[in-house]
Amino acid sequence: MPKNTSSKSWITILIELVEVFFKSSREGNRKRTWHQHVVPYKEDWAVRREGNKRITSKHRKQSTAINKAKTIARKHQADVIIHRADGTIRDRIPYD
Repeated sequence: MPKNTSSKSWITILIELVEVFFKSSREGNRKRTWHQHVVPYKEDWAVRREGNKRITSKHRKQSTAINKAKTIARKHQADVIIHRADGTIRDRIPYD
């Protein structure tokens, strides 16, 4: 009889672990933001969506990249984050 009790507790623990796993995976599916970052890219400037590794567009001038980022951000009601050539944040233009 003690064998059954220990197996029930083991099964209970396993079920609790599975529930915790699925709960945490659901919380990980948060809505992604559409904030646009203007970042240095090789010798040029690029627009990249927050959280993405790939760039959205590449531009020779930072001002052109900022205008493109503003267009995309306006469409998705997001902010534009402008970086300096060294990668630090220079400015943030909030969506209004």
